[in-house]
Formats: sequence, structure tokens, C-alpha cells
Amino acid sequence: MHVLGMISGTSHDGIDAAVVEFGPGGSDRVGLRVVGSDSVPYAPELRARLVAALPPARSGVDELCRLDTLIGQAFADVAQSMAERHGPLQLISSHGQTVFHWVQDDHALGTLQIGQPAWIAERTGVPVVADLRARDVAAGGHGAPLVPLLDELLLAGSTGPAAALNLGGIANLTLVRPGRPSVAHDIGPANALVDAVVQDRGLDPNGYDTDGRIAAGGRVDSELLQQLLADPYYRLPAPKSTGKEHFHLAYVTEQVGDRTVSDTDLVATLTRLTAETVAADLRRAGVRRVVAAGGGCENPTLIGWLTELCPGVELIRTEQLGIPAATKEAVAFALLGWCTWHGMPGNVASATGASGPRVLGAITPGRDPLRLPEPLQLPPRWEIRR
Repeated sequence: MHVLGMISGTSHDGIDAAVVEFGPGGSDRVGLRVVGSDSVPYAPELRARLVAALPPARSGVDELCRLDTLIGQAFADVAQSMAERHGPLQLISSHGQTVFHWVQDDHALGTLQIGQPAWIAERTGVPVVADLRARDVAAGGHGAPLVPLLDELLLAGSTGPAAALNLGGIANLTLVRPGRPSVAHDIGPANALVDAVVQDRGLDPNGYDTDGRIAAGGRVDSELLQQLLADPYYRLPAPKSTGKEHFHLAYVTEQVGDRTVSDTDLVATLTRLTAETVAADLRRAGVRRVVAAGGGCENPTLIGWLTELCPGVELIRTEQLGIPAATKEAVAFALLGWCTWHGMPGNVASATGASGPRVLGAITPGRDPLRLPEPLQLPPRWEIRR
């Protein structure tokens, strides 16, 4: 079975896509193999409209309706392209684009992803699993992170505490410990604040700190860094989730206040903030092995500081285990879609805080009548294949 996973993350820069083949593995296992992956930028005008609609801005339902259609059509374009390049698809699993994550009193009450799946189903004729976070929220969870299902596969066989780290717009961590339930949470901003400053001040044509050059040329403002580290979010217990509802450009402006901080020093300080908060959580968990993915892996300044703050911790990228780092979350959502199709839970309740495992998402039929297989009675034994 070939399943396409798609997601646009908290960087809001485009669509990550991965075609994953699910088939027989060795010793009665289900094999998972990435057939092909890609990251497709949003058209500049669409990205500008999306960013303008996000918190702390207030958007009308008319603009959200238009964006739901436009982003759904953009996802449909990517799905059609991936099918043409990598062969027929049997299922598409689309996360869409998060525009709001409603957290009140440290508890998630709602989450909204747009990118209307009907456009994807209409264009490709393939059934689409979407709206994958809401059921976990309804069950008392945060609806995030949902990648721990894949993380548990990546970290299987670890002899001690091990972690999967994603450095996207928001940094999140999955902790796997032998004989104990996995736990996960959003750490805080990874690229979100740096990207916001770089884009606002036109510091890089790519809209982010390419190769960490800006941060490398700046000096960390220690006083500002300590103020940023004092944000109450970092002291909340897991499970917890956050997003650009909290960490955005206006947040940076408020924190800087009347200080005189150069652009390069500000980017350096925000990059160091990510390194400090991630390193603190890794040290607290006592992990010795970290498998990392996400756009932050391409920032040598960030990775260098993280390595410096975590001496003795082995840090590898998911490519070494057969999963492209840039599209790991797309692979995860392909896996989640496969689970939904087979009547299996996709959330790891100990990671999201839900009251129990749940089958996630809603299915939009494709061209043919919807015929689901018989639900699996037991979870499969997995094998990641190259």
C-alpha cells in the first residue's frame, strides 16, 4: 500500500510530502519504506496571506474560508505531482496547515487545521484522511505531538532513555524509556522566532537564517536571553503544547522593549534560546542518544550550541535510520493515515495527555466507493526498510 503523507508545519513556508510504502517485512513484520519525498514552497502571495491571517492578527471567517480552499488546492497540486512521480497512491493523509491551537489554563480545548481535503480527493480520486488532531483533543489530549508513533519506531531497541527531537517552527521532543510509557511535549520555539525576525527585517532572501550565518555573526545578549528563559511556559509540566499563538513577532518586540539590540545580536540570542531550552529538557530527561529532524538541523550554529550544551550525548539525524530529516513529519502522517485506514489508534496517549488511544481523523472518499479493510485486532510489529 502506497500512502502519501503531507503537512505544512509551524514555519508556514510550504508543504512537506512523503510517499511511504507499507508491505511485508521480515519475521511477520510490516515494513515501512520511504519511496520519495519533497518539500514544496507555498506561492509567495499565498504564504503572505497565510502569515497575515495568523495570530496575533484577527482574521474573519471569510478569509479563513478562502485560505481553506487555496491551501487545499495547493495540497492537491503537491499530491498530484507526487502521484505522477512515484506511482499510484492508495491513500493520502493530509495534516493541512495549523492556523490556531487553543490552549487555556495549560489545557488544549481546540485546534484548527485548514487545507480542505475535498480538493485533494477530487483532484487525485484517492481517499484522504484529514483532521487528525481533533479527536485527541476531544479525548482530553493536546492533539500534539502526534509524531511519537514514528519516534517509537526510530528509537526501538535503545538500551536507555533516548529522544527524538524535531526542530521545526516549534521544537518538540519524544522521550522513549525501556519498560515505561513514552512521553512527549512541545519544548518551545525552534525556528519560529528567528524566522519572524529575519522575515520582518529582510535579513535573508530565503526568509530564514540560511546556514546559521546571521546568528554566527552576532553576540548573544545575556540579559535578554535570561528574560526570554523566564517565560512561564518552560516551567509547565508535560504534556504541554504551544505554537505561534504564543511565540510570534509581537512577542519578540515586547521582550526586547526599550533595549538597543542589533539585528544580528537578536537572531543570535533567539537561536541561543532554542539551544538552551532544548538542552535543558534533554539533560533533565537524562538521554544519551538523540535522533533529530526538522529545518533546524540545517542550522550549524544552533546544532553547534546544542552539542556544546549536551556533552556526551550522541546526536544523529533521521537519515541514518532511513527517514529523511526534512520530511520526517510527512512520513509520520503517512503512518498515522495507514493506522486510521486499518482502524488502529494513532495517538500515543502518554505523550499527548489523552484519556486513551484513539483512531484519528476523518476520511473523505475518493473516486470509488469507500471500502475499508477489516480493523486490525493487534498492532503490527514494524520494520523500517531502506
